[in-house]
Amino acid sequence: MATKVVMEALSPTMEEGRLIEWKKQEGETVAAGDVLAEVETDKAVMELVARAGGVLRKQLVPAGATVPVATTVAVIAGKDEDIAALLGNGSAAPGAGAAKPAQGAAGAETAAAAETAGAAETVATAETAAAAGKAHPAPVVAAAPAAPATPADGGRVKASPLARRIAAERGVDLAGIAGSGPGGRVVQRDVERAPVAAAPAAGAAPRPARALPDEGYADEPLTQIRKTIAKRLVQSIGPVPTFYLTAEVDMERAWDAREALKALGPEGKVSFNDIILKAVATALRQHPACNAWWQDDHIRYWRDVHVGVAVAVEDGLITPVVRHADRKTLREISAEVRDMAGRARERRLRPEEYTGATFSISNLGMYDISHFTAIINPPEAGILAVGGIIEKPVAADGQVTIRRRMQVTMSCDHRVIDGATGAEFLRTLKTLLENPLALVW
Repeated sequence: MATKVVMEALSPTMEEGRLIEWKKQEGETVAAGDVLAEVETDKAVMELVARAGGVLRKQLVPAGATVPVATTVAVIAGKDEDIAALLGNGSAAPGAGAAKPAQGAAGAETAAAAETAGAAETVATAETAAAAGKAHPAPVVAAAPAAPATPADGGRVKASPLARRIAAERGVDLAGIAGSGPGGRVVQRDVERAPVAAAPAAGAAPRPARALPDEGYADEPLTQIRKTIAKRLVQSIGPVPTFYLTAEVDMERAWDAREALKALGPEGKVSFNDIILKAVATALRQHPACNAWWQDDHIRYWRDVHVGVAVAVEDGLITPVVRHADRKTLREISAEVRDMAGRARERRLRPEEYTGATFSISNLGMYDISHFTAIINPPEAGILAVGGIIEKPVAADGQVTIRRRMQVTMSCDHRVIDGATGAEFLRTLKTLLENPLALVW
């Protein structure tokens, strides 16, 4: 029986998805559970999985195109089954829109696909490899190398937008890459196999400068994560009445404690961010008024403490959540944060791993930032901005001495947290960080 493959909402905030790459091509046999394509959501790269078996008869959306949730992206049917009725006359289901062009040559392909895109029942969903209960498949190496991609339309090499972006960042020439996509199109896996240009010298910029055209500028479509960040910031900085509280913490004892842990070997590897996270979680347990969400007509006070940790990723940031952080040891927190931060940069987090925080931390200390303010992530009522640890002269017992100090600034939603409430939380946090043994007591 012929069925439609549609784009589904894969996270609470997802409204559209970008189809990065087709893993199955037209004419290939697919079984229920096979990965059809990779999709970029607002937070992660996930897999579009077939929920019906048959032959992938038609791809309605080209790689690189962005389509709203509920848009039909493909049709699965029997080999000789008539699918004309499913393709319809080009109209889309309510709430579905035409595919948005990514950039360059893909735009015309996207528009053509949009004219035939319809919508219907849900027969596929995008899932992470872990959620599907299997490891992410490794790239398949061809038995023999294909010919390098041939330029098309005025010398432009056929390549997906994602492949172009990765190639630019790695300094790889697309003209010398053999394309394994439809019609010899260069796709992500082709660029990832290609030799990487020599690494920049120490101190060089982490990302190569973009080559600008004669016009003096280059327009680049927004990624899904950048669209979501923009929308969330507007939702926060405008409507949320925010005030800020700053405290300076003496980090001498925390510094010594970390050095002592490092002396234990690999098992004692703990970052200052891990120590701060543990201290924040412990302080939230003592001050539940700060462990809360604003819910328009009520305030939700959480019994459990789930701390979000801002992690910088390409084109933005994502906030993995350490659940029940107050109950975990420093070693457990350290291992969990390292694991999730790594997968966050690879865009491989599951939705449940970056949603549901009751409070968040943003740490820019490693960038030599001494002080900043962070924007609250609604519906959370607070976020802590952490600066770097700096040696500075301070007065102690009537004398001037050099101490390691760190500034932290708490952004508070005044609808939930009053000034005194936030100040008491920061005082407890300061006490815990200045007496780190209390974190293991």
